[in-house]
Amino acid sequence: MEHFTIATVAEQSPDFRRVLWTGKHTQLVVMTIPPHGEIGEEVHEVDQILTFVSGVGEAKVGGHTRTVNQGDLVAVPAGTKHNFINAGPNPLVLYTVYGPPEHADGAVHKTKDEADAAEEAGRDEPPTS
Repeated sequence: MEHFTIATVAEQSPDFRRVLWTGKHTQLVVMTIPPHGEIGEEVHEVDQILTFVSGVGEAKVGGHTRTVNQGDLVAVPAGTKHNFINAGPNPLVLYTVYGPPEHADGAVHKTKDEADAAEEAGRDEPPTS
């Protein structure tokens, strides 16, 4: 069994992206988006559920825009263009579940630039089984 006090773990992680757990069908990741930062517009071939722990952001999903706050959850179906932007003065902290996994097991990316470079270089591939 893996156990996380997820809001605390997410709040204590300064990293842009940190994979906490990878299972056969899902993956748990915490993210911290700095003020004026964003995840970046993207489309995944997997489903994604994001829960916001602190901060204020803007969710852009499938052509719709909404403000997100602490306690909000956003579901992003596979194949849907999306972006999440920090709209406040403090970090936007969240945890997300991918189904199936989207990132390399145990991956830690301190910044968005580091995460983008790892993806482009093929060093952030999910497990194949």
